[in-house]
Amino acid sequence: MAAELPEYYFRVRENGAFVFRVDTENKQRRIDMDQIAVVNIRKGEIKPHGERDLSDEDIAIIRDWMAERMELLDHRDIDDIHRAVDYLNSTAHWAQSKASDAQLEAVTDALLLAMHDLRTVLVRKKADRMLERD
Repeated sequence: MAAELPEYYFRVRENGAFVFRVDTENKQRRIDMDQIAVVNIRKGEIKPHGERDLSDEDIAIIRDWMAERMELLDHRDIDDIHRAVDYLNSTAHWAQSKASDAQLEAVTDALLLAMHDLRTVLVRKKADRMLERD
C-alpha cells in the first residue's frame, strides 16, 4: 500500500489547498502527513507552513498541481453552464406541460428577473466582443 501513495497530498479548500508531504517510511509503518504549505489559487500564492523552507521540487509540484486544478475548475465552470442550459430547457417544458398555476405563481417573478439579468449580461458581452472584432 505504501508504494501506491503519492508523495504529496492536497487538501482542497474553496480558493486553494493545504499541502502535505506524505510519509510512510517510519518505524510504525503508518501514514504521516506533514503540512508544508498553503496555496491560494486566486492569488497564485504558495506560502510555506510555519518556519518551513520549500524545496524547488516542492514548489514545482505545487505549481503543477495549481495549473491542473485551474484547468479542472475551468472545465467544471463550463460544464455547469451547459447544465444550466439543460435546466432552462427542462424548466420551459415543466412550465408548459406540468406546472400548476400555484407553482408558476411561486417561481415566475424570480425566473423572469434571473433570465432578464442573464440576457442583459449576455447581450452586453456579445456586443463588446463584436466591437472588439471591428
